[in-house]
Amino acid sequence: MADQTPVSATAAGTIDIGGDLTVNRLGYGAMRITGDGIWGEPADRDEAKAVLRKAVELGVNFIDTADSYGPHVSEILIAEALYPYPEDLVIATKGGLERTGPGQWPVNGRPEHLKEVCEGSLRRLKLEQIPLYQLHRPDPAVPYEDSVGALVELKEQGKIRHIGLSNVTEEQLRKAQRLTPIVSIQNRYNLGDRVSESLIDLCEQESMVFLPWAPLQDLDHSQTVREVAERHHATPRQIVLAWLLARSPSILPIPGTGSVAHLETNIASAGITLSPDEVQALSKATA
Repeated sequence: MADQTPVSATAAGTIDIGGDLTVNRLGYGAMRITGDGIWGEPADRDEAKAVLRKAVELGVNFIDTADSYGPHVSEILIAEALYPYPEDLVIATKGGLERTGPGQWPVNGRPEHLKEVCEGSLRRLKLEQIPLYQLHRPDPAVPYEDSVGALVELKEQGKIRHIGLSNVTEEQLRKAQRLTPIVSIQNRYNLGDRVSESLIDLCEQESMVFLPWAPLQDLDHSQTVREVAERHHATPRQIVLAWLLARSPSILPIPGTGSVAHLETNIASAGITLSPDEVQALSKATA
């Protein structure tokens, strides 16, 4: 990985979202360009915008955010840094969580709330239509069909192109699918947390995209990760991202960072090819 030419996200190959949006299969999660506790402004706005611009420069054309990141800060910075957007850039955002303080994420899946925050995202991102809008989390106080139904209405109005789900079970996915096509699932998934394993297989079978969040949690605790990293002269972070890319063609990793240096390191994982034995060993590893 000592090559002086930065690796591009194009090295990861491509994936189709909803059958009509083709993006490079290593994206960027824009949660970390906010302040501590994903609250307020970042310590350095210029650095945050530099990260976004560098991501695009390095071939990233899928950026994932949410109205609750900041709140609003992440979406505002994306527009400030990148608008007018490159023609191939796909911006995904989410609604369904409120913010009452640093690290606090009350759920709000009421249809009127979802419609309101979607309108806000459209304004902040300076978009006429959001390419992928995701329901951030099921609200136990609201029938799931009501929350998804609000997104269906927004789609019918042309305000969103495709609907995705986040933090869901297969049962919730099936409820949503009875109302509308679902093109993506964004759940927690990493070497140490495989609860969503069966959903990844479903995504493969049904041509959906799986967006793993928290992909790098606790990776330094795995001896296997360290050994494979040494073999490839890579970092543990890079090996875990390379494993996600190898785990399933439906996985679209979206590692996030507020640092240009970390961004370059993450994207360089697209250039790592793991052997089948290494993929198997990592898959058996526990973080």
